[in-house]
Amino acid sequence: MSTTAWITTLQFACVNALFALSIYATLWTGVLSLAPIFFGAVSAFTFGYLAGAMGLSPVLSLLLGVVLGAGLGAVTAALVIRLHSHYLAMATIAMVLIGRVLIVNFPKFTGGAAGTLIPGDLGTWTSLIGCLAVAGFVLSRLAKSRFGLAADTVREDAAVAQTLGVSPRRIQLVGFIISGAFGGAAGVMQGSFLQYIGPDTFYTHLGFVTLAAVVLGGAFHWSGSIVGAIAFTILPEFLRDALGDYDRVVTGVLLVVIIIYLPRGLVDVRRLRLLRARSRRDTPAGAGGSRDTVQPEVAS
Repeated sequence: MSTTAWITTLQFACVNALFALSIYATLWTGVLSLAPIFFGAVSAFTFGYLAGAMGLSPVLSLLLGVVLGAGLGAVTAALVIRLHSHYLAMATIAMVLIGRVLIVNFPKFTGGAAGTLIPGDLGTWTSLIGCLAVAGFVLSRLAKSRFGLAADTVREDAAVAQTLGVSPRRIQLVGFIISGAFGGAAGVMQGSFLQYIGPDTFYTHLGFVTLAAVVLGGAFHWSGSIVGAIAFTILPEFLRDALGDYDRVVTGVLLVVIIIYLPRGLVDVRRLRLLRARSRRDTPAGAGGSRDTVQPEVAS
């Protein structure tokens, strides 16, 4: 594969990583949601319309996409957060399906079935890495805060969290807002990178691919989404040269194997801590000389 193709693949991986982080944000609070794909679609088509009709600058368009996505996340949470388990997940999948219908039936705004062109000013390495860095910084800071502890508790057991004084709905509302902000930014970046968006750009395939990336990388730490998205984007390119049309089959088999033998994904902080603790236990007593130091006698 040529250098240009590799660069394009890595750019796709960065955009997919941003979408994966948006899915992780709600999964962190115990909610499986594909709504970020809908948030990204709305933000991307809004960016395309405003850039073409009003000449809005790319930076303002990106900020608008983030704000619009966060607002949609809050509205979505208010509507569907009372649902439970697979019903909530199905509701977010329905949003993606409804989004495609809206795209096709509002041609003046979206270009209809033909799609629309998008300015490519944001489809650069600086923008992609910058957005990923900001998203990673936000999630890392939240993970060390009270919200992070509350989100972990709600994900493990919402009933226990409620008995401890944590409101699961409030935590999940914040998760949806963060997810919407990341999804909106990812949609704008996706559109600017492709320089074209249509009815199939933000559809169920993108949602399932990014969800698989989260599962592959690890759904228990934000960095797993980035690792999974990069691996899930690059791996098919490696396999395609050698296996041709069978690359998706092998990718699927590898994903199943990882789920079976690494159920917490490639990035498992708990496993790393256990290995580190085990290595410390196995360290000889005299290692480092700390345990062989002779203490002086204290005179009475």
